[in-house]
Amino acid sequence: MKTLRTPFLHQLATAGVGALLLSAVGLPAAAQTTAPVQPPAGTVPAATPSGPYSLQRAVDVALQNNLTVRQQQLTTENTNVVLRQSRAALLPTANAAASQSWNYGTNVDPLTFQFQNQTTRANNFSLSSQVTLFSGFQLRNTIKRNELDYQAGLSDIEKSRNDIALNVASSFLQLVLAQEIVRANEARVNTSQQQVSRAQKLLKAGSVAESNVLDSQAQLASDELNVITAQNQVAFYRLQLAQLLNLPSATGFEIEVPNLPDPDDVVMLTADPDGTYQTAQGIMPEVKAADLRVQSALRTVELARGAYYPRLTFGGSIFSGYSSARIGRKLTGDSTVVPSGFIYQLTPTGAQVVPGLFSGIKQPRFETLSEGFTSQVKNNLGKQLSFNLSIPILNGLQARTNVQRSEIGVKQNELRAEQTRLQLRQTIQQAYADAIAAQRRYAAAKRQTEALTTAYRNAEIRFNNGLLNGTDFNIAKNNLYGAESSMIQAKYEFIFRRKVLDFYEGRGIRL
Repeated sequence: MKTLRTPFLHQLATAGVGALLLSAVGLPAAAQTTAPVQPPAGTVPAATPSGPYSLQRAVDVALQNNLTVRQQQLTTENTNVVLRQSRAALLPTANAAASQSWNYGTNVDPLTFQFQNQTTRANNFSLSSQVTLFSGFQLRNTIKRNELDYQAGLSDIEKSRNDIALNVASSFLQLVLAQEIVRANEARVNTSQQQVSRAQKLLKAGSVAESNVLDSQAQLASDELNVITAQNQVAFYRLQLAQLLNLPSATGFEIEVPNLPDPDDVVMLTADPDGTYQTAQGIMPEVKAADLRVQSALRTVELARGAYYPRLTFGGSIFSGYSSARIGRKLTGDSTVVPSGFIYQLTPTGAQVVPGLFSGIKQPRFETLSEGFTSQVKNNLGKQLSFNLSIPILNGLQARTNVQRSEIGVKQNELRAEQTRLQLRQTIQQAYADAIAAQRRYAAAKRQTEALTTAYRNAEIRFNNGLLNGTDFNIAKNNLYGAESSMIQAKYEFIFRRKVLDFYEGRGIRL
């Protein structure tokens, strides 16, 4: 069977699962009716596959249907998009623009900059580009920070998957335990029925008092009640596991019961929590995520300090335009004779000066027309190159404040990482102590069960011979049942604690 690795084990190892295992075993315990602690919801539940579920199959279905894992995956994908955008910020920017406008009445021509009183249509076209040459290494520090955030997000996905896997493994083990309790209680009911039948026969033979029969019947009723209570526990844990798998219904949902060894068949644990801790902190995704976020916070400090440095950019642009008010002269091909000399002519009144037509000069004729769109765009073409330097001097101490806040953020992330490691160490130490205690408790409960079994058989012989009343016999019987329940409880608690340690040592969870 594949192994299950989950950091969420340490959250349930000290309280959650242990309490559930304890409440699932005791005979007088009330049936649990509350909803699961973290049932994953789903918009489109998967159909219930046929056949019993193994642990690995249940985990695979839960991971496929769980929305918490999907949400974490989307969050990480968003972080990856931010990372790609920060890398693209190193590229030059390029933008094109175009506009068309109409001016009425008195206005300034956008190209000739002359006042005029006419309707004018104008077009403007531009193409510009800019690249950052230096910005205090802020762009590169942003990329490095976002890379760390993305890696931390991947660790968060692994942690979410491990959390779901542990929830499934815990519910799976609880269901196995509940089913074993049902089988034990059904065996007790069968024994009690045989005892009632035997007591009734002895009563008819006059060997026992009627009170013995009544006590046996009362015990049978109590055992039947315990069976109903245990069956309700099975139904509850089956529903809980089906909800964790996001199945539409628990009807027909069954599991494969694994063959679990008894604790006394396992070599006694040797306490080495420090070695397990050293192994665990190197493989736990929550520890890796905490360390990555410390490094990300350090990059944030460098990013904030980049605001102290000047910012240098280089840009270029090309632009042109058109105005309907712009005019030009166009050669028509005709010519005009212009007088260029004078002659004297005698008249009765005297000599007069008249133009000399014979000495005229021909000049070309032009028309005043609006300049065409294409020629204007070509003639109005302009280009520009520029370097822009921005030197921060005083901006309300914003850069200094941002640096101080980012330095505080580093300390906060360092404390979170330290807290994660501390919780991991304490959980491993507690898991070792609980596993050793459960193994010892199982051995003691087994010896107690063997002793009470012998006492019960002796009490049964005395009861059948009329030498022991029904009350004392039921006390001996219930003492045996209590010892058996304690042994079952210790068995499953040891199994869980041992799997916790296997997980932290990198061996995974196998049932």
